[in-house]
Amino acid sequence: MLKVGLTGGIGCGKTTVALLFAQQGVPIIDADAIAHALVQQGQPALAEIRDTWGKEILTKDGSLDRARLRDLIFTCPKEKHKLESILHPLVFRDIQMAAGKVTADYCVISIPLLFETGMASLVDRVLVIDCPTDTQIRRVKHRDHLSSEQIQAIIDTQVTRDFRATHADDLIENTETNDKLAEQVKKLHNLYLSISHCQD
Repeated sequence: MLKVGLTGGIGCGKTTVALLFAQQGVPIIDADAIAHALVQQGQPALAEIRDTWGKEILTKDGSLDRARLRDLIFTCPKEKHKLESILHPLVFRDIQMAAGKVTADYCVISIPLLFETGMASLVDRVLVIDCPTDTQIRRVKHRDHLSSEQIQAIIDTQVTRDFRATHADDLIENTETNDKLAEQVKKLHNLYLSISHCQD
């Protein structure tokens, strides 16, 4: 089975593209959703995060204070590394488990930090979603209500657009209308089916 890694910078439209693949009946494995599930109350990863940063990293009801954690890791690379050492091995494991259960011709594994986390080894082919930096900032401002400085700090922790583009097998420039985006996804869907069948 062909495993396609879907990645791109924050605000580039990865979720939209993943939904378009899902509409074609393609199984989607979402690394962010896996990471989110891993830090729910009662999960060992949340306990380890609490032990690392103390109870102040939790809200009053005992769940993860995501805003506090985000501010912490994007202002201190050392703290970011601590979080990654807790979550990334678990995310890697769960992605492999999920992919092993797929019976379709191919699946899309959405990993925003595919290159940064060294998870490119999980996939057979890399699809990068790209857009200009000013577009990223505008979209994330609208979606997450962060300041330009906060968004730029996040962008600065990620690999560059050029790096992603040069390491991509396929590239979608997400600056067109959604109709155009759907056409590009359909073409790639047919390509991935063809590649998958050639592997059989």
